[in-house]
Amino acid sequence: MSTVILESTLTCPVCGYAKTETMPTDACQWFYECERCHTVLKPKPGDCCVYCSYGTVPCPPIQAQDKSNGDHCCG
Repeated sequence: MSTVILESTLTCPVCGYAKTETMPTDACQWFYECERCHTVLKPKPGDCCVYCSYGTVPCPPIQAQDKSNGDHCCG
């Protein structure tokens, strides 16, 4: 098992503002408000959370999932 990374840098697709945040370890974050332009980010289709869509690192549940038995994040 590899180490789960808890920090990810989210980049707003509207204004390009980037901020490093600590991700929750026990849930997916579905909404995130950009500090600069106040756009509310939502996951892209097929992604479980804003970190998987706009972050430099996928969320902890995705990082830790067991791909061999078909586990899915937030499912």
